[in-house]
Amino acid sequence: MRAAPSSSTPDETPVQGRPLVAIIVAIAFLMEQLDATIVTTAIPDMARSLQASVVQMSLAVSAYVLTLAVFIPLSGWCADRFGGRRVFVAALGLFTAGSVLCGVADSFPMLVAMRVLQGLGGAMMTPVGRLILLRSFPRSQLVRAMTYATLPAIIGPVIGPLLGGYLTTSLSWRWIFYVNLPFGLLGMVLAARYLQEDETAPPPTFDLRGFVLFGLAVGLLQFTMEGAAHLPGAFLAALVLGAVALLALFSRHSRSREHPAVDLSLLRERAFGIATLGGGLCRVAMNGPVYLLPLMLQLGLGMSPVQSGALTFLSAVASPVVRVFVGGALRRLGFRKLLLISALACTATLSSFALIGPDTAHSWIAAAIVFYGLVRSTQFMTSNTLAYADISAPRLSRATSLGGLLQQLTVSFGVSMGAAWLGLLTPHHAVPTLQTFHLTFVLLAVLPVLALPAFVRLQVGDGAIVSGHAATPRRNE
Repeated sequence: MRAAPSSSTPDETPVQGRPLVAIIVAIAFLMEQLDATIVTTAIPDMARSLQASVVQMSLAVSAYVLTLAVFIPLSGWCADRFGGRRVFVAALGLFTAGSVLCGVADSFPMLVAMRVLQGLGGAMMTPVGRLILLRSFPRSQLVRAMTYATLPAIIGPVIGPLLGGYLTTSLSWRWIFYVNLPFGLLGMVLAARYLQEDETAPPPTFDLRGFVLFGLAVGLLQFTMEGAAHLPGAFLAALVLGAVALLALFSRHSRSREHPAVDLSLLRERAFGIATLGGGLCRVAMNGPVYLLPLMLQLGLGMSPVQSGALTFLSAVASPVVRVFVGGALRRLGFRKLLLISALACTATLSSFALIGPDTAHSWIAAAIVFYGLVRSTQFMTSNTLAYADISAPRLSRATSLGGLLQQLTVSFGVSMGAAWLGLLTPHHAVPTLQTFHLTFVLLAVLPVLALPAFVRLQVGDGAIVSGHAATPRRNE
C-alpha cells in the first residue's frame, strides 16, 4: 500500500517500515559506490574501443566525480523545495538513464557527456537518500539505520574491481554500465511505492549566484589539470588565475549571504579547517592510485583486467579492519599524532608502488595494495572524524555539506593530477611505460608531506570530545 504524504516525525514512522527505507537508500549507495570503482579496471579497453588515449580516459572518471561535487550543494535545497521522495526517484532515474547511455556511447565525447549526466543523478541521489534516513529514523536508531545503508559503501569498492574485470574480459566494457539498470529500476519502484513524503517548511532562496561562481571556479581548476599535458603554459596560467579570481568573488559574495551555497567560513574552525585542507592533500594523493594502479598493472606489467581487478580490490578489504582499531588508536595517540603518522605512511605506501616491477611477486604486490588500503582508510576516517568533532550543532548540516563536497573534489583532483603527470611524462599519444608510472607515484607521494605543517598545528584538545585522548576538550580558536 502506498504511504501517503505525511508530516510525521521520525518517531511516528511505523517501525516495520523503517528497515525498508534503509534498504531502498542502500540501493542508491551501492550503485554510486560500485560505479566509482568498477570503471577504472576497464579504462584500457574503453580507450581502445573509443579511440582515445588512456590519459584522456581519466576525464571519464573525473567528469563524473566533479559533477557530483559541484551539484551536492543543490541537493538539500531541491529536497526541501520539491520533496525528498520525488527528488530521490528522479535522481535514481537520471543516474540509471545516464548509465545506460554510457554503455551505448560510440565516441569519447559522448561517454564524458553521459558521465556528467550520471554525476548529476548521483549528486542528488546519495545526499537526498541520507536526508531521507535522517528524517525517517529517531536518533536512537540512527546508528543501526546508517549501518544498514552504508554497508554497500564497503561492499561496492570490494566487488567493483573484480566485477569490472570479469565483465570487461567476458562480455564487454559496456556491461559495467548496464549492470546499474536492474538496481536503478528496483530502487525507483520501491522508493515510489514505499517512501513517505515529509512536509517541510519552504527553504530559503537558493544562492544561485554563489553556486555558479563556485562551480565555475572548481570547473576551471579541473580543466586546468586535465589540459596540463597539452595546453600552452600561458593559457594554463590564465585558467588558474581565473579560478582564483572566481573563488575570491565567491568568498566575498558568500560573506554577505545568510545562507550561502557553500559556507567557506567553516574553514576558520581550526579542527575542521586542518582536517579538511590538510587531510585534503592526503586524499588527493591517495585517490590517485584509484586511477593509476589498474593502468600500471595492465599496461606496465601486462596483466589482464581480471588479474588487475583481483589485486586492486584488496585495497577495499582493509576498510572494515580499520573501523575496528582506529577508535583505540585515537584514544592512545590523539588526532595530532595519528594524522602525522598516517600522512608519513601515505608517502611511504605511494613510494612503494614505484618499486613494483616485472619481477615483483604477486604476493608482494598484494601486500603493498593491502597496506595502501589500510593507510588510506586510516587517514580518511581520522580526518573525517576530526572535521566534525568540534562543530556546533547549528552548523553541523552546513559542515557535512561542505565536507562532502570537498571530499568529492579530492577524488576528482586526485585522478586528474595523476593523469596530468602521466600525460606530461608520456610522449603524445604514446602508451605510458612502467617507469612513467613509477615517477608519477613518487610525485604523488610528496603531497602528504606538504600536509604535515597543518597537522602539527593541532592541539591536544582538538577533537578530544570524540577521541577521548584528553580529559577536557579545547575550544576552537
